[in-house]
Amino acid sequence: MNVESTDETDLTRGYVTALLSAAILSTTAIFIRYLTLNFDLPALVLAFWRAVFVALTLLPILAIRRRDLLRTTSKHREYLLLFGFILSIFNALWTLSVAMNGAAISTVLAYSSAAFTALLGRWLLQERLGWGKILAVFLCITGCVLVAEAYDANAWQSNTPGILTGILSGLAYAVYSLMGRSASQRGLNPWTTLCYTFSFAAVFLFAYNLIPGIELPGTISRIEDFFWLQDSLAGWGALLLLAAGPTLSGYGLYNVSLSYLPSSTVNLILTLEPAFTATLAYILFGERLNKIQITGSLLIISGVVILRIFENRFVNRRLRVM
Repeated sequence: MNVESTDETDLTRGYVTALLSAAILSTTAIFIRYLTLNFDLPALVLAFWRAVFVALTLLPILAIRRRDLLRTTSKHREYLLLFGFILSIFNALWTLSVAMNGAAISTVLAYSSAAFTALLGRWLLQERLGWGKILAVFLCITGCVLVAEAYDANAWQSNTPGILTGILSGLAYAVYSLMGRSASQRGLNPWTTLCYTFSFAAVFLFAYNLIPGIELPGTISRIEDFFWLQDSLAGWGALLLLAAGPTLSGYGLYNVSLSYLPSSTVNLILTLEPAFTATLAYILFGERLNKIQITGSLLIISGVVILRIFENRFVNRRLRVM
């Protein structure tokens, strides 16, 4: 087999794997919507069990096959504890957003994280903010206004919590992404990070549900309500699939695709996730985006694409200088 043939095979595998990753990740909101619609499962209880099942799935696998990945320094554990706290906030807001806004709109709003990431990267990490990033931020913010219909005063009157929760989930996703970038720079293995952050997030989400004297949206008041689904095999099965499918399988395929393709290419392919989610939400739940919301979705995706292209060019230019 010649080198050109091998390269073509690797590219094909990379694109197919990345597309599968995007398709699987897009079902996250679908599972959440199914559970909130059919079982009235409180959002933060759902987020808690998702984190628990991810941790319980990953811990034994790493303990048996890669025990070295479970070993961390005290300094890293402190960082992962903070990372887990950020993940718990993001998962809580994201799950609430799906319950309030539907699968399609919540996924699109979460992608506004690209704009927040660029702005926070400039503020916290002193990253360069060129014209490409500024354009991406403008497109993402404009898209958010259109998708959430925030230009309409009636929308604010009828769905203020939903709009704010959706936008805040994008902000939390941006902070989570920056934490992930920092974890990589610290030399933490992605599977170590995933295992510890979900484990810590489960503890925080458990606490959010039982804060005395404070009733947060989507929480419960009695500890027995953690078993809201009782003996429902369909409900518990959907929770398990949510953990094993979108979270572990989607993340795993994402990592595999990075072994064949540059990260910028993989991230561009993952911008198909909102389109996959919107299609599934339409088929399964009859959710529809109007023309203005579709326009907003395209603006957000365009902003993400421009940001990825800009970052790729900047990295390539820096490598040539080095």
